[in-house]
Amino acid sequence: MEFKEFIIRSYEGQSDRAQVEDLERRCKVGPSETMLDSMGDPISRIRNSPMYIMLVAEMDNELVGFIQGSIKVVTLECHPPKGIAKVGYVLGLRVAPQTRRKGIGSSLIQRLEEWFNSNDVDYAYVATEKENHASISLFMNKFGYTKFRTPAILVNPVNNHHSFRISSNIDIAKVNIDKAESLYRRFMGTTEFFPSDIQNVLRNKLSLGTWVATFKWENASFGLNGPNIGQVPKSWAMLSVWKSGDIFKLSIGRAPNSCLFFTKTWSLVDKIFPCFGLSTIPDFFSPFGFYFIYGVYHEGPCSGKLVRALCKFVHNMISKSKDENCNKIIVAEVGGRDEELNNHIPHWKLFSCPDLWCIKALKSEGKNTFHELVTDTQPRSLFVDPREV
Repeated sequence: MEFKEFIIRSYEGQSDRAQVEDLERRCKVGPSETMLDSMGDPISRIRNSPMYIMLVAEMDNELVGFIQGSIKVVTLECHPPKGIAKVGYVLGLRVAPQTRRKGIGSSLIQRLEEWFNSNDVDYAYVATEKENHASISLFMNKFGYTKFRTPAILVNPVNNHHSFRISSNIDIAKVNIDKAESLYRRFMGTTEFFPSDIQNVLRNKLSLGTWVATFKWENASFGLNGPNIGQVPKSWAMLSVWKSGDIFKLSIGRAPNSCLFFTKTWSLVDKIFPCFGLSTIPDFFSPFGFYFIYGVYHEGPCSGKLVRALCKFVHNMISKSKDENCNKIIVAEVGGRDEELNNHIPHWKLFSCPDLWCIKALKSEGKNTFHELVTDTQPRSLFVDPREV
């Protein structure tokens, strides 16, 4: 077959949008064949990042591939001299099925890494499904990325007809953005990948707010309504919520037979016995949006109960929301030392899955601490930026 040349260039909104959206529909990602609907804005997943770019591959005036990337400054304790590093995130690599194995994907990654280098990025990283062997092989075998973290993606369907009971011994309060920023910088500022511009995350219109849970018998004055943080209770927890469904939708093209059987059986039982009040299972095969829980922090011997209470509160809030999409799900991603949160964040194991983060040092001086970063036997807590889900 004759080899056709292609070019890599920057994405141009008005002229490229339709072709990018068509290519997105034709490319099914990973074993689950996930498809993304950008709702008319192909750069919606990176638009809220401090710096971003989208590159496209063009062959005979037709777009045959694209990739996205973003840059931010985060906490990485082992990175000298101050534990702060500039990182580049790789996402949205797509190549048209009929033009694969022609070096298009590799060229897109190479050009994106060149953009990272031109902007003084220390590390590049990518997140992918743990079972997406083709993607893992490309990044690890060809471009030298290394497995870094395996956080768990926890998925919980929302029951629009049921509210969870929250103990009367627990207080849940929404805090203003300035106080939320102070809490996050004080208690999560040393967390891996904590963004230096957390204030922009919290002030984004997609961030619905930050809530704190405490026990009523605690005498500590948290100072939630004042300018300063007061005495911290022995046990407390906080989290924030991001409405990802406002900028893109997902749908699943393929699911295990066990999942299909369970879904159909569950729906049938719910129709026959509505009095059971079963959770509504979203139609994952139709486009759906989701709410993302981020910045989960807990402290104290009984804080797990407070995390669960906060998650119930978020469920109740979303179930009552006037969202035109009846498919509502809540997603959280936790890893590192926060894996114990799996026991406190409600989720369905059938729909939840492990994620895989791979990382690469782009500077020679960064490679001295890179080994420590990827071989840490006791990884630190991990902050998952909602702008990158």
